Amino acid sequence: MGHQPSPELLTSVQRAFRLMEAAGAHTNGAPEGRLAREAGLEPDTAHHILRTLARDGYLRKLDDGGYVVGDLLDQLRKEGPGEGRLAGVRPALAQLRDDVSAAAYLTFYEDGEIRVAEIVDGPQTPRVDLWVGFEDAGHATALGKCVLRELDEEARGEYLSRHFLVDLTPRTITHREELVRQLDTLPTPSVMDREEYALGTVCIAVPVYSGDTLGSLGISFRADRMYRTSQVLDMLLSSAGRVSRALSFTR
Repeated sequence: MGHQPSPELLTSVQRAFRLMEAAGAHTNGAPEGRLAREAGLEPDTAHHILRTLARDGYLRKLDDGGYVVGDLLDQLRKEGPGEGRLAGVRPALAQLRDDVSAAAYLTFYEDGEIRVAEIVDGPQTPRVDLWVGFEDAGHATALGKCVLRELDEEARGEYLSRHFLVDLTPRTITHREELVRQLDTLPTPSVMDREEYALGTVCIAVPVYSGDTLGSLGISFRADRMYRTSQVLDMLLSSAGRVSRALSFTR
């Protein structure tokens, strides 16, 4: 694949795995301090990760303060691979939707295509009208551009060679050189689409990873609410970390 996860994300996922493995070795549970020592982590670091894992259902905190492996992994193992993967991330998408009051989207880059895997919306947080198939609109969406930015030059060039940059709105980038220049100069970690897919709608997305799997997590909202971008970015990044952890545990 033509992408590499950030060192920070890899470190976070590796620490979570170590704590999961340590907890799994203790059928009757083990206290934070012991799990931290067995995972080779500082107590404060282990404390925060253990709380996150328990909140997400991967570990369960006992009445005596110890931790055991949670029920979510058993549930995911009983599901099919694809459904299990999505079951693990839906709580994070729903929480993101509620936190930012906007529909949440998850895509994966698979078999050379950018595909929408899940959308979590609601009556007060409607999804954007996907009036053009997403596989043909990666260049015009924050979700698609986020994935394209993470690909290396060869993988990105191969994708663009197979996809015509369709003019969807007056704001859509339709020239390959301009699109590549924008992707290469975008400030990390977020990517925006300002009414490039649908007039009146703005989207923002950040990347998610699981091993060799690359994807993007994003939200959409009305263009007249674009002032919220800086307000929601931290929550989006936090949710991306949670989704990446969930994907790693369901591989």
